[in-house]
Amino acid sequence: MMPIWELLSRIRWDEAFAKANFRIGYYDRLEARIVIVPLQRVVQQPGDHFSVQIIDDEGVFHMVPLHRIKEVYRDGACIWKREQ
Repeated sequence: MMPIWELLSRIRWDEAFAKANFRIGYYDRLEARIVIVPLQRVVQQPGDHFSVQIIDDEGVFHMVPLHRIKEVYRDGACIWKREQ
């Protein structure tokens, strides 16, 4: 399985692959559950292989370490899932 940062980079740079609806599921420690958000609400700084920023419903940015990303969906199908 490829590392999550590599998959996020592919989505960002591979135009053919990126022509899809992506969502990610990350573990929210406060809610104690996996929260699924559209990729449009995820901001990754180039070269940062440790975290992303997720924009919540109120427009506030939250830092999420990459190890808390548990799932990635492309057009509704799970294409990446972190092993337990």
